[in-house]
Order: sequence, then structure tokens, then C-alpha cells
Amino acid sequence: MEVKIEKSWKQRLSPEFEKPYFIALTEFVRAEYRTKQIFPPAKLIFNAFDSCPFDKVEVVIIGQDPYHEPGQAHGLCFSVNDEIDIPPSLVNIFKEIERSLGKPIPASGNLTRWAQQGVLLLNATLTVQNHRAGSHQGKGWETFTDAAIRTLAAERENLVFLLWGNYAQQKGAFIDSSKHLVLKSVHPSPLSAYRGFIGNNHFVQANNYLKEHGKKEIEW
Repeated sequence: MEVKIEKSWKQRLSPEFEKPYFIALTEFVRAEYRTKQIFPPAKLIFNAFDSCPFDKVEVVIIGQDPYHEPGQAHGLCFSVNDEIDIPPSLVNIFKEIERSLGKPIPASGNLTRWAQQGVLLLNATLTVQNHRAGSHQGKGWETFTDAAIRTLAAERENLVFLLWGNYAQQKGAFIDSSKHLVLKSVHPSPLSAYRGFIGNNHFVQANNYLKEHGKKEIEW
């Protein structure tokens, strides 16, 4: 099956494209785009991979679902297009960066600049129906994104995995913390951010770890 995805990822994930679950997922997703309003735009479904080739990944942030309101989602978890109001969870992410690194909160919630520095911004589910959070969960995307995370964790060393909230922590449960830095905290959503996200120092710890391993720090 022909899947348009960045070539270094394609090389590693192509076995997934031939599996029955992925073929069924592709049929489901195509039908959804034909008959409903689905986000992100179809050409941006694999934007996380296209923006951050396999060998360039240094940090992995795991999200759950794309944003489900018009204009927001563009295929990178927690990120929104320019000119779109910054969603509450991302506001809290920026607050923690401001608190720990002294960087002012930016005007835009577009995190493409992180992806270009080696931050894989990966949602567990890569598509969603307009106004319906979680509408494409359990259709096969989770199996595919698990395969991507497993491949990274196995083939690369000294990556930083940021697992915020129970969902991300369960998804990343198999990552070998003797080989990678695995940082966990509550989710940055307004419901939990002040119970341990603000103050978690994850951005500082991530940069310190990258520096210790001779890598470039991320300009958060």
C-alpha cells in the first residue's frame, strides 16, 4: 500500500502498511474524509513524521487526539496553526517554559519550530471528526503510533520521552528508561496542570540530558 510519509519513517514503518489493521484503518479514514469534516487536512495526517525525520528525533511528546475544532489541528500534538487562539493545555506548557526557562509566552501556538529541532509531536490517534473528540480512537491509529514509538525506542539511544498524563504514560510504558530519559507528570490540561505539571521542570531536564549526551538543546 502506498502511504505518503517521510522516507526515513517509511523505510521503518512500511511493514505496518501491509498489515490487515492498517488496510482497514486506511479504508475507514478515506471514507470519513469523503463524507464528513475530518481534521487535520488529509495532507497533514503524517505531519509529525514529515516534520521530524527518524534520525533527527531527540525528544518525543505523546498526545492523544488531534484538536477537533475548525482550523486548529495541523498534525502536531498540542500545536495549533498561526492565528488560532492558544488552547488551554498549550498555555500551561508555555507557562511552565516561562517559569523554568524564563522565556516569554509566544503569540502563536504553532510548534513547527520544535519539530524542526527534533521534537516528535505525536498524537496516538492521527485523525478526528469535527466537534467529536475521540471519534477516531480504537480504529487502528494507536497500533500504528505504538509501532513508531517502539521502533524509535529500540533503534535510537538517549532520547527524551515526555509522558504527560495517564494516557501517555500507558502508551510509553515499554520504553527502556536505562537507555532513554523518560519524564512523567500529570497532563498540562487546566484540570490537572497545577497538581504537578507546572513545576515539573521537564523542559530543563530534557535540555540538560541532551547537553550531557553531546546534543543540541531545544529552543523551547
